[in-house]
Amino acid sequence: MIFWQMIRFAVGGLAANKVRSALTMLGVLIGVASVILLLAVGNGSSEAVKDSITSLGTNSLTVSSSSLRGSSGSAKALTVADAKALATDADTTAIKSVAPVVTTSGTALYGDISYQPGSIVGTYPAYFETANQKVTDGDYFSNDDVLNSRKVAVIGSTTAKQLFDTEEPVGKRIVIGGTPFTVVGVLATKGSTGFNDPDDVVIAPLPTVQNAFTGFGSVSQILVQAASAEATTEAQSDITRILMGTHAITDATKADFRISNQASLLTARESTTKTFTVLLGAVAAISLLVGGIGITNIMLVTVAERTREIGIRKALGAPRGVILGQFLTESTLLSVIGAGLGVAAGTIGSHFSIVGIKPVIIPESVLGAFGIAVAIGLFFGSYPAGRAASLRPIEALRHE
Repeated sequence: MIFWQMIRFAVGGLAANKVRSALTMLGVLIGVASVILLLAVGNGSSEAVKDSITSLGTNSLTVSSSSLRGSSGSAKALTVADAKALATDADTTAIKSVAPVVTTSGTALYGDISYQPGSIVGTYPAYFETANQKVTDGDYFSNDDVLNSRKVAVIGSTTAKQLFDTEEPVGKRIVIGGTPFTVVGVLATKGSTGFNDPDDVVIAPLPTVQNAFTGFGSVSQILVQAASAEATTEAQSDITRILMGTHAITDATKADFRISNQASLLTARESTTKTFTVLLGAVAAISLLVGGIGITNIMLVTVAERTREIGIRKALGAPRGVILGQFLTESTLLSVIGAGLGVAAGTIGSHFSIVGIKPVIIPESVLGAFGIAVAIGLFFGSYPAGRAASLRPIEALRHE
């Protein structure tokens, strides 16, 4: 009975100061919603990166240049010759296909439309299978297109949308850096990771891109597809052996190249995004703390305004525990209602993309944010409640 009386008195006290109570609950709401949303953004970013990396396939390997110096005394860049050595080595059965890659940038023109794709890639047809790039319209370019340096290109869905809108891209001609390219295919949409758009790309035969943009020097990286996921380790060993030979390196610790598989990339990116998520959560937690301080201030003002009421109730025999319980109940109600509204706001907000990232709610963050908000209400409300309960009746009745 006493419990329900405290609830009734607490509700009455909050209702008597609607604006003040609403502002306090708003502070808690913002804190809880911020925690849920920011952690959801971090988690969504992590999921997007994970999907992007795993979409390349578990048997995909990336070879890139290292800053280390080789045993010959100077670091050697990766070349098309390195890629050919990997593709034609007779002693390996673990390597299925090899695709050297160069990347550059430029502005694409179609009629009166000018657009700069995220990247322009020069490579071999094997790139499409290794990078898990599917074509939904048209077709890939062929090895014959590479051998004859034909000016053809496969474009991503974002690039197609920007240049052609609803017009059919296949068969149309675009101009990049003064070089005309005929669009032969459009890639299936992969979706943005929030940091880059894999669909915003133009892919053309390697010799064509080298001749028009980069020159016939080094390549940016070499993509290698292992025969199977189980053969990835063997393929990595074969790549190391072959490239040490082409780069005249005898000590593996002095290799001027590095090999990354999808597992290592995923581990590295997951570590980064976890740190990012923790940082976002820490920032959001500050707003919860601010909400708790707001509860303290509001409850102190409430105690000051209701000092005579407290004096009358104590003079009529209300024990210290009842007064303490009432004000603790008020502060707890403020945090519970504010936290509940915050959970609703955070859940609704997670249905919208934020800075290009689709938030993915972490269930534990919802329960944690709600529980912490209620605990903060109890903690920060305890001082004003204790102060109210400790007032002497005669002094409270004399209060003006």
